[in-house]
Amino acid sequence: MKADNNQTTATVHAMTIDVEDYFHVAAFKDVIRPHQWDQQPSRVVMNTHKILNLFESQDIKGTFFILGWVADRFPELVKAIDAAGHEIASHGYSHQLIYSQSPKVFREETRKSKDLLESITQKPCDGYRAASYSITKKSLWALDILGELGFKWDSSIFPIYHDNYGIPDTPSEPYKIQTKSGKTLIEFPITSANKFGMSIPAAGGGYFRQFPYPVFRYLFNSASKKNTVPKVFYLHPWEVDPDQPRFTNASWFSRFRHYTNLDRCEARLAALMKDFDFGTLSDSILSYNSSEVYTCTERELVKLA
Repeated sequence: MKADNNQTTATVHAMTIDVEDYFHVAAFKDVIRPHQWDQQPSRVVMNTHKILNLFESQDIKGTFFILGWVADRFPELVKAIDAAGHEIASHGYSHQLIYSQSPKVFREETRKSKDLLESITQKPCDGYRAASYSITKKSLWALDILGELGFKWDSSIFPIYHDNYGIPDTPSEPYKIQTKSGKTLIEFPITSANKFGMSIPAAGGGYFRQFPYPVFRYLFNSASKKNTVPKVFYLHPWEVDPDQPRFTNASWFSRFRHYTNLDRCEARLAALMKDFDFGTLSDSILSYNSSEVYTCTERELVKLA
């Protein structure tokens, strides 16, 4: 937990926000198509400012992974995040699952998003996070493209079993990836806690809303080895918006994943920021010096000797 005056400085965890709107999520892909997005009432600006105000009140800087679709339509939001001193990173452009795209489409969209964010902020965009953590064994080729496009680090790989994402048995702490083109990426994996022989998600999002807060706090503290190893937390602006429009025609499971405890999330986020120290993802990378290096085969991450 946070250090008091008699303790050494606490570990700085990565506070990350995936800036997307409520209708972008993969859970609703069967009920709302990309060509319909512009017809929906957008709430991403309002909700992101809600988070910015909360961060300001707690004196916290974070990393905002901004969807290119959002940056294209709301460049002033990107400027406001940057002006507040937060780190800007890419969340791709169209929020499509990488393993459903061709390498050519992924490259074009990712370059477009990176160029757009750099044009708005006039600063390098060094970090990337895939939509729905969709860098899996089916799409490891994306890491090589990220290196070629000039990204320095990635935070897309979830070391768990899941129906839509995850690469089990990969490291749970930051490591380096040597791509086929000779580039080096730092991978900051999404947080999981090893309990009962299983990797349990402890990173944020739906897990943060669905687990009772004391359980989530326990798991995050356990994953960080009692707050000694930096970990990553993530949230979306729509998760602090209980009044967002509802897609009643979505499956019950999708509605459960998306809508559970939206009304409690903002208060939980405020509590979490009092229980742990947070900063940008780059701050966390600097506080953790990893010597582990992996390379990609067609379907595996392999540790180099």
